[in-house]
Amino acid sequence: MDEPKDILARILAEGARSVAPEASAVEIQLERPRNPEYGDFACNAALQLAKLLKRKPREIAEAIRLATAEPLARTGRFGKLEIAGAGFLNIRLAVGAKLSIVRHVLSEGDRFGRGPSTGQRIQLEFVSANPTGPLHVGHGRGAAYGASLANVLAFAGHTVECEFYINDAGRQMDILALSVWLRYLETRGCRVPFPDDGYRGDYVRDIGAALARRHGADLLREPAQLPVPQAGEDPDAALDHLIAAAKELLGAQWKAVHRFALEAMLADQREDLDDFRVRFDAWFSEQSLHDTGEVRRCIEGLARDGHAYEKDGALWFRSSAFGDEKDRVLRRDNGQYTYFASDIAYHAHKFARNYDRVIDVWGADHHGYIARVKGALAALGLDPAVLTVALVQFAVLYRGGEKVAMGKRSGDFVTLRELREEIGNDAARFFYVLRKSDQHLDFDLDLAKAQSNDNPVYYVQYAHARVRSVFAQRAGEPATLAEAPLETLVSARELALAQLLAEFPEIVQDAARELAPHIVAFYLKGLAAEFHSYYNAERILVEDPSLAVARLALCEAVRQVLANGLALLGVSAPERM
Repeated sequence: MDEPKDILARILAEGARSVAPEASAVEIQLERPRNPEYGDFACNAALQLAKLLKRKPREIAEAIRLATAEPLARTGRFGKLEIAGAGFLNIRLAVGAKLSIVRHVLSEGDRFGRGPSTGQRIQLEFVSANPTGPLHVGHGRGAAYGASLANVLAFAGHTVECEFYINDAGRQMDILALSVWLRYLETRGCRVPFPDDGYRGDYVRDIGAALARRHGADLLREPAQLPVPQAGEDPDAALDHLIAAAKELLGAQWKAVHRFALEAMLADQREDLDDFRVRFDAWFSEQSLHDTGEVRRCIEGLARDGHAYEKDGALWFRSSAFGDEKDRVLRRDNGQYTYFASDIAYHAHKFARNYDRVIDVWGADHHGYIARVKGALAALGLDPAVLTVALVQFAVLYRGGEKVAMGKRSGDFVTLRELREEIGNDAARFFYVLRKSDQHLDFDLDLAKAQSNDNPVYYVQYAHARVRSVFAQRAGEPATLAEAPLETLVSARELALAQLLAEFPEIVQDAARELAPHIVAFYLKGLAAEFHSYYNAERILVEDPSLAVARLALCEAVRQVLANGLALLGVSAPERM
């Protein structure tokens, strides 16, 4: 079924070309006016052509109106084209055409709004939290955004593969392994000084206890052999000395501790995300890039092509040559590769998989990282335009009007699991995507739990449940909905609902193009508001059987679109509330 917007755009484009062949250079853009008095669609083509043709916009608009009058009439789907203001072209859908969307929704069901296949393969990487602690509410926003974006992109017609990048190499994992081993020693009755910069959360004690159950006394070592921080010693240096001592004392068993801590945290994160309705097609290990030599080969390639240089014993990438504010270290003077070096190799690996587009979801504090990663891709001879980075601001949690502080190593933070247990998955998923991802989000727990119209997720879900309640009042769902006499729907509210239903496919495409699932959330709020207004103003199950069936068909179409939109956001559509 051709959408009215597409049909109208074709007719206007042909009309504009008949006025002036130069019009082919102008893209016909159709908007839905906020004020319904201006019609269902508005077009500014005449204003765009005025400068090109050196003619008055209203004169061009009149010529287009005359050229399109017959083609528009032949469709039977549009009213007359009207000229407004400086030369805007406004048009209304015929009432029958506007209501036909109800039948279209009912026939398409949960496929309504789905775009045709684009053939485009997209890799979407998100969350990618360090496996050094449970996921917290900051990670939750990235998870909800990424999962919703994946749904929207797939529904818009793209093939989407979701990936979690496991940061399982480097110093932070060593700190976790050390922290777990020290807690293990405590379970064996040893008194050990725990470093200030170690991971202190209860989850570390739990992993340490599990390590003791798995290995018994095999990992026991004399605590007196561990170095004690000296007065005035740099905390980072002291922690590194402690890690080095643990590695020496444990020998080959250090890898067992490291692997145990990693697997425990990954299992926890996987379970948490799965319960949050967030799925990944692949979990990619950073350590694998080192094990296969990909990091080394990638960095050596940059040096060979003149994009890296030695300085102060370290190897530097000429990042400033690609728009970064300064050059960046690839390999430290101790021979260890930086996280940046791993990221370059990881992105080169992504590009080697031949995706049409690669999308990374990063925390907003990584904004400055974009230029250096894209610069490295360009230096490798890859097209940096293939990579898009979507930024996500961390959510700030409020309970009782008070801000909740977070800090991972101290263990003083609210986990995603705790948030979900308190307010439920639906509220968490919906609230996380209520605002544009790169905008600050104040997360009001009290509002998220409220069963009132002030709570947006409750308000939208209640509209869906309300439709189900209407059908519950009627003995069985009528089989005649598909043939309902829609011409009996004549009220302004009914036509407004029909127009909103017709906008859903455009909403999906807009959200996909702008990487903005919040557009879907805003749309659902608006559709729910329009339906609640209609429900409160009109009786659905009226005595006139024809009108009753038509109104039931409209309500069912609203319910279906609400369900489709909620599914994109990972939110359930309850049958009753």
